[in-house]
Amino acid sequence: MAEVIRMPKMSDTMIEGVIANWLKKEGDVIKSGDIIAEVETDKATMELENYEDGTLLYIGVKAGEAVPVDGIIAVVGTPGEDYSALLEAPVPSTTTNQSAEVIQEAPAPSPAAVTATPAIDLSAIKAKAVRMPKMSDTMIEGVIAKWLKKTGDVVKSGDIIAEVETDKATMELENYEDGTLLYIGAKEGEGIIVDGIIAIVGEPGTDFQPILTAEKQTPAPAVELPLASPVAAETKADAPKAVETNSTPSTTDKERISEDSIKASPLARALAKEKGYNLNWIKGTGEGGRITKNDIEDYNPSSGGAMSTFISGVESFEDIPNSQMRKTIARRLSESKFSAPEFYLTMEINMDKAIEARVSLNEVLPVKISFNDMVIKATALALTKHPKINSYWMEDRIRVNKHVHIGMAVAVEDGLLVPVIRFANEKSIAQISAEAKELGGKAKSKQLQPKDWEGNTFTVSNLGMFGIDQFTSIINSPESCILAVGGIKETVGVKNGQFYATNIMKLTLTCDHRVADGAAGAGFLLTLKQYLEDPLKMFI
Repeated sequence: MAEVIRMPKMSDTMIEGVIANWLKKEGDVIKSGDIIAEVETDKATMELENYEDGTLLYIGVKAGEAVPVDGIIAVVGTPGEDYSALLEAPVPSTTTNQSAEVIQEAPAPSPAAVTATPAIDLSAIKAKAVRMPKMSDTMIEGVIAKWLKKTGDVVKSGDIIAEVETDKATMELENYEDGTLLYIGAKEGEGIIVDGIIAIVGEPGTDFQPILTAEKQTPAPAVELPLASPVAAETKADAPKAVETNSTPSTTDKERISEDSIKASPLARALAKEKGYNLNWIKGTGEGGRITKNDIEDYNPSSGGAMSTFISGVESFEDIPNSQMRKTIARRLSESKFSAPEFYLTMEINMDKAIEARVSLNEVLPVKISFNDMVIKATALALTKHPKINSYWMEDRIRVNKHVHIGMAVAVEDGLLVPVIRFANEKSIAQISAEAKELGGKAKSKQLQPKDWEGNTFTVSNLGMFGIDQFTSIINSPESCILAVGGIKETVGVKNGQFYATNIMKLTLTCDHRVADGAAGAGFLLTLKQYLEDPLKMFI
């Protein structure tokens, strides 16, 4: 009798697993104990063990696709056996982890784990769907930034067919099927939900319409949507995303074309946005006139060509569709703000000795130390003495992290990214400085990878360099606290009745009252104050 193989819960935080690699194929005879696939979880890549003897009759998800916990991965049974009823059976209502500590409702299976209505037989169709992979832990949909192949092109497994903009970065989309690109499911600039069909690859002349029909009949995945509906993309490939109205078009406007249709690398686009350059005025030196990073860096706006954003005497406006990053920021921070009972603690830090120490450090170290580097180092050490501040709120429990991974908030063109300095308490101030500079540069050029932004246990947000004296930050869930760092301000102090010049920096700690109370937050800030006001303590 046929049996289904479901995605096991391989860690206490696991919601879904990604099939990293299949070690068996349909038709293979397998035994209990055989390793049939490698699964990427939120913790590591692990081996998936089979517990049924028989033939691998059905594989429900391709390599690179995600399956929720308890979703159907495969079916094992006797050759020729009818297993369709198993695929239509409801998903178990609960799933229990190995220690039987937590019982939670299982998420509904994704389209990759559910077959189409029995009325449509896809087995005879010589074509396969290419689906939107889940490229980050917070990704709900991806936007096709650029197609590198077109309908009718012959593609092979391993070919890069498109560039996809996620909420974190612009990443390459790899194809896993050999054949001809028969269908493209989204134009450049359009979004596709995770597991949605991006393209179809198969033999030339194949009727692939049943695949699209089956997709419409498949229930949508139970994913949490952003608070606001995404702005619909323009249907014409050459239509600009930003639309000006009530403005008088000039001759130059007629000659301009949409920046989205200009050939440019993702890094070049990111740098152009950061610098405020219009791609229309930059000449590409890459293949086929493609604009490269060097073209952006070499461009001189003063040489002419740039146009004013404002038109005198004319009412106008511009609608800018929200980027994937902006949608995710809105969703996650709204969830945090409206669910966590926050309170705020502010403390003044005398930075006179820290200023002196920084001068001395920069005379002997191979990298230049910033005040933010010193704050991160001091924060990491303080967290080891106040582990409750280094904790996660997990709804049914509090997880006290015994490692310190500091998230470093970095402002970029589209919003905010938080790359992570891992084991910051174990690193020297020079190591922290070098890593912070590298991660900050990668964030601004959209080169961060998932390993760079996952796993932070505490976040530091610094607006001091913008002249901000004091502010409050919203907690980066599931963390329990976040530190807001203001600028260093020269002021007048009083000691023994005498006035003197001194330098003050204000730190504000936002705390989730479900995890940390006022005394815990105050104790952490006091330890942090001691490290920053006497930096020698950090290096002993």
